[in-house]
Amino acid sequence: METVVSGIRSTGNLHLGNYFGAIKNFLKMQHEHRCFFFIADYHSLTTHPTPKDLHNNVKQVLVEYLACGIDPEAVTMYIQSDIPETTELYLMLNMNAYVGELERCTSFKEKIRKHPENINAGLLTYPVLMAADVLLHKGTKVPVGKDQEQHLEMTRTFANRFNRMYKKEYFPEPYAFNFGEELIKIPGLDGSTKMSKSDNENSAIFLADEPEVIRKKVMRAVTDAGPTKPNQEKPQAVENLFNLMLALSSKETYEHFNELYNTCQVRYGDMKKQLAEDAIIFTNPLREKIKELLSNDEYLRKVLKTGTEKARESASKTIREVREIMGFKSF
Repeated sequence: METVVSGIRSTGNLHLGNYFGAIKNFLKMQHEHRCFFFIADYHSLTTHPTPKDLHNNVKQVLVEYLACGIDPEAVTMYIQSDIPETTELYLMLNMNAYVGELERCTSFKEKIRKHPENINAGLLTYPVLMAADVLLHKGTKVPVGKDQEQHLEMTRTFANRFNRMYKKEYFPEPYAFNFGEELIKIPGLDGSTKMSKSDNENSAIFLADEPEVIRKKVMRAVTDAGPTKPNQEKPQAVENLFNLMLALSSKETYEHFNELYNTCQVRYGDMKKQLAEDAIIFTNPLREKIKELLSNDEYLRKVLKTGTEKARESASKTIREVREIMGFKSF
């Protein structure tokens, strides 16, 4: 059985893009592999060094993943900062990570371009911390998006370098894990090809959004003046609405509005109203489960206690063996 390790961002609420992307991945793999899913609160400090409410952000993310169907009995779910072995392995790997290769990292160059006032050491060594997260459990598969592929390549570099330096094939090479074409790509309401809260929160439908909030967001979605000839190619923003409808509405509903578009009879107001109601119906059970879990601190403590114990058992074994390989021994 393969070992899957994946970090979960600790900032902000989950939206439909997350649900149809990473979460669908997690739901499929949790019963097929040995899975470690952690909330990456240390990682968030690289770009948010003084978070307004770190604890409640972490709680919200934990609750939303559980509400989506992550089974804490099937996977090991924990908070990154609850595992001290993470920072110990991070330190050890940093000793064999070179400044030049870290400075060449695409995401680092992009971050310092966007945030020149916050070029911190944690940002530079972000790939090393990611490597520690994965190698701590000797992960072999890592669900990553395109923006993380270079970091995963660096994780393989650090693993192989450790094996060469200490002449022992200890760490396995982790590889990207995804379901490719099976995943549905959810577009944004602002006309962008990917739903994201980074640039505009109104472009994303969050799983915890109340019905009235969803209606307002969908009704403000970007469209055009409408088709002027039969079977006209749809512009990106309009294509986005149809793709959302494909994911959230019935097949009959999608085909009905698609036919209206192709015959130049579509009224975007009617289409948006239908899409909004379908989004509300889709998210309603998730929203209710989120509310229920947010008020059940006892259950959340139990989930994290069990997950932390399982994660530390795996992590402490790795650290004990790494220390021995490197030559750290008690007198």
